Amino acid sequence: MAETAILGGGCFWCLDAVYRELKGVVAVESGYAGGHQPNPTYEQVCAKRTGHAEVVKVVFDPAIVSYTDILRIFFTIHDPTTKDRQGADVGPQYRSIIIAQDDAQMATAREVMAEIEGLKLWGAPLVTELVGPQTYWPGEPEHQDYYRLNPWSGYCRAVVGPKVAKFRKSFMTRLKESA
Repeated sequence: MAETAILGGGCFWCLDAVYRELKGVVAVESGYAGGHQPNPTYEQVCAKRTGHAEVVKVVFDPAIVSYTDILRIFFTIHDPTTKDRQGADVGPQYRSIIIAQDDAQMATAREVMAEIEGLKLWGAPLVTELVGPQTYWPGEPEHQDYYRLNPWSGYCRAVVGPKVAKFRKSFMTRLKESA
């Protein structure tokens, strides 16, 4: 039975591109969560009026990839130590956030965060927000599978591409055959 993870780590295009290549991932969708406005648009989220973060909804088969591994990858492909920022992307919509779907995910997220903190991988404390279930709103069609559809755009070449390359190098045995 499939499970769902909802994660925000900066621009959703980066996380979307990485998780689409991970074995055990059934589906990935870019969207918005963690805010107060129903059915927000990209423009509203970017204007910082909704409280939402750009997130991805990752549907995965836990018999192939665990939620723990989903989170370890998450902490590898974005900087969880910068509040409301990933590189040049600045604002609360780019915050590091884990939206746990149940008590088990909440406990696992706490364990993985403690593990990452204990290893001192980032040289600074984590600022990742950990919250319980939130309403998730799908993003517009043009934001889905953005990297594959726009590989030569400046943002994809400068920001998304290096994160995908880092993921591929670090987790090459975990890539889908078609990746």
